[in-house]
Amino acid sequence: MTQSARPTEPDADPATDTRVAASRRRLLVGAAGTAALAGMGLAVWQQRRGGAQAAPGGSDDLSPLWALQVARPEGGQIVLASLRGKPLLINFWATWCAPCLREMPEIDRFHREFSPRGWQVLGLAIDGPTPVRAFLARVKIGFPIGLAGLDGTDLVHSLGNPQGGLPFSVMISATDKVLHRKMGETSFEELAGWAAQA
Repeated sequence: MTQSARPTEPDADPATDTRVAASRRRLLVGAAGTAALAGMGLAVWQQRRGGAQAAPGGSDDLSPLWALQVARPEGGQIVLASLRGKPLLINFWATWCAPCLREMPEIDRFHREFSPRGWQVLGLAIDGPTPVRAFLARVKIGFPIGLAGLDGTDLVHSLGNPQGGLPFSVMISATDKVLHRKMGETSFEELAGWAAQA
């Protein structure tokens, strides 16, 4: 039995192989970095133009909201039906959500400046009681905070935020009409603009 002879390949140069592999790695890392930067750029662009932050319309049936009672971190309950009949800003937040914590002073400023005009503000924490209490011990907030817990995500969904992203703000008129919804960080100026349109 005869075997056909294979042509012999010249020995590969290990230095060339190493340079080729390093070049491929740099190319892959560069492509991944470019893709990541492009994604971040797109997110920033959408955030600045406001389009990505506007939450889609949810149900305007607020009966699930008014039926709620939530615990307060310091004890006691907040009966949401008691907030009905005056304009209301509800902000859903969590201690692990960096944009939520950044906007908290803006919302507190809105509360200070607009509560004399009849506006109410309520923060509903989608979080556990222990981290919320620890946060509130460090940061003084003038408006009431309720502990909605993870069950609060159902309310977030019903109010027009199917993704459940935080922070999420909803502005409700004195006549139970949802005026504005926003998923994403807000500012005092934006909230004041909403209130002026109410």
